[in-house]
Amino acid sequence: MGIIQTSEKAARQKNAVSISKIELEIGTMSGIELDALNFAWKRAVPGTMLENATKQIEVIPARAKCLECETDFNIENSFDACPNCGSFFRNIYQGKEMRIKAIEIEYNNQKI
Repeated sequence: MGIIQTSEKAARQKNAVSISKIELEIGTMSGIELDALNFAWKRAVPGTMLENATKQIEVIPARAKCLECETDFNIENSFDACPNCGSFFRNIYQGKEMRIKAIEIEYNNQKI
């Protein structure tokens, strides 16, 4: 619902009549289950400015940097250790995203 509210607020600020496309960035460690999002989306958008919008999701892979040896690596689980030295001290710097990247809005059937 937050995605809908945020995108509708932005569209209304530009006096749009509808949203024709929304682009989302969702990290693999964001806690968002894509199947659940898609299921909820179908039930949440009717009657909103997003009712006929195309939804595009870019999945952002999780990345971490070891604080011991400075190895940069992909991470699949929050408890994964550094593949180089085995340390659990790492900074997850990518993959927790959940943001609206862009919306395409319409003014009287004209896309912007």
